[in-house]
Amino acid sequence: MRRADARRLPAALATVTVGVAAGVALQSPRPAAAVGAATGYATQNGGTTGGAGGQTVRASTGTAIHAALCGRASSSTPITIEVTGTINHGNTSKVSGSSCNTADGVIELKQISNVTIIGVGSGAVFDQLGIHLRDSSNIIIQNVTVRNVKKSGSPTSNGGDAIGMESTVRNVWVDHVTLEASGGESEGYDGLFDMKDNTQYVTLSYSVLRNSGRGGLIGSSESDLSNGFVTFHHNLYENIDSRTPLLRGGIAHIYNNHYVSLHESGINSRAGARAKVENNYFRNSKDVLGTFYTSERGYWQVSGNTFDNVTWSSAGSENYPAGPNPTSNTTVSIPYAYRLDAASCVPDVVRQTAGANTGLRVSDGSCSPQTPPPTTPPPSTAPPTTAPPTTPPPTSGTNLSLGAGADGSSKAGGTSYGNVRDGDNSTWWSPAGSTGSISIKWGSATRVSRVVIREPSGTQGSIGSWQLVNHDTGAVLASGSGAGAITFSATALSKITFKINSSSGTPRVGEFETYAS
Repeated sequence: MRRADARRLPAALATVTVGVAAGVALQSPRPAAAVGAATGYATQNGGTTGGAGGQTVRASTGTAIHAALCGRASSSTPITIEVTGTINHGNTSKVSGSSCNTADGVIELKQISNVTIIGVGSGAVFDQLGIHLRDSSNIIIQNVTVRNVKKSGSPTSNGGDAIGMESTVRNVWVDHVTLEASGGESEGYDGLFDMKDNTQYVTLSYSVLRNSGRGGLIGSSESDLSNGFVTFHHNLYENIDSRTPLLRGGIAHIYNNHYVSLHESGINSRAGARAKVENNYFRNSKDVLGTFYTSERGYWQVSGNTFDNVTWSSAGSENYPAGPNPTSNTTVSIPYAYRLDAASCVPDVVRQTAGANTGLRVSDGSCSPQTPPPTTPPPSTAPPTTAPPTTPPPTSGTNLSLGAGADGSSKAGGTSYGNVRDGDNSTWWSPAGSTGSISIKWGSATRVSRVVIREPSGTQGSIGSWQLVNHDTGAVLASGSGAGAITFSATALSKITFKINSSSGTPRVGEFETYAS
């Protein structure tokens, strides 16, 4: 923008070692991937579900993210990409395929649909590397940090936008992300969250945008009026010069956001844009709402907002602040249900919920942050003796575990590692405690693509969360909860390990079956 704030601190850079198989490991399919459900305008136009119902993939490099997109059966095959570690220029390369259109130096979601990108583990950081959406639909981005993306200097990525959308983009939910820069345009940065050229039905929720000249825009120019239907709620905008956001045409719903230290202007509604602005908290800022830097006026409907130490400039030929006593000059009808927190508690609610790595907490609409319900049922916590028996999953082909070896991390008294490969589900292995691991092993590499974990009759539900690991390399092949069938990409290995990370009581594995297909 016009200047950079000297108080902004540069983010530290990080390096990462590329994981096995370009940092990608296949997980088991899940009926839903993102935590919680889309809100705001992302619920309209058919809704936003991302990769729900598709395969789940773990990636620790940008190249692995591209490989996951390119490995799908088609450009619309649902997929969830769980991201861990630091994604940067050094580990992000173009990957080719019929289901993708990727590029070096940027995470490219181009001409695709039905994708979720979610940070897991200790965190996912896109360092100096932007996320670009173009000609795409039904995308979820959740629980990631994108920092210090530049349009000038070195390295550059995504035109300087942390997340940028353009050219017929539909239904995007960006949730619990942290988007940050270390200065303004003169330092090489552009927008944190930009939408242009026919981008519609987008929600940005529970996110942090900070330390930038430009927060973001809807519409690249006064003639780019094809964008809109965007919701911004429970976000923190902090230490921003302007554009929180800049609206050119279209409709925006802006509620329960916390704005701190906006130096030049805030919500800039222009070129006929209409914004419903309610129950936000503005603090220590200037010109937080109005039409700025143009004579093409925009409109707003205001209610319930708090203006704490906000200053307003005088009106001029290209400067139309809404204050010092903002009043509505339009009405905006919202087509979806939502619950408003009181503006007075917004700073505290946003502090506890917004940004990556905050536990994906949300507000219940009564100023009380909470963890959202899981999108898949949790494992049963009923006592093993009362859990109803379940029908074992069907099998086909030869059980490769019969005649193989077995070992594990520990075993409870009266149980044996060999019981999981004897074909008798009335015998079992249990760890010495509530967690542990059990392995099947062969004398040479054996190709496996499916595992069936069976619990003895009458003990179903004791196994909680687990990981299936290629013991040869340490790569996680799949993860989930509860017993049953597990499928993954065919892998040649000499030892495969079922690692139980949680349980209700003492877990029991009656059979650990392995199959080539």
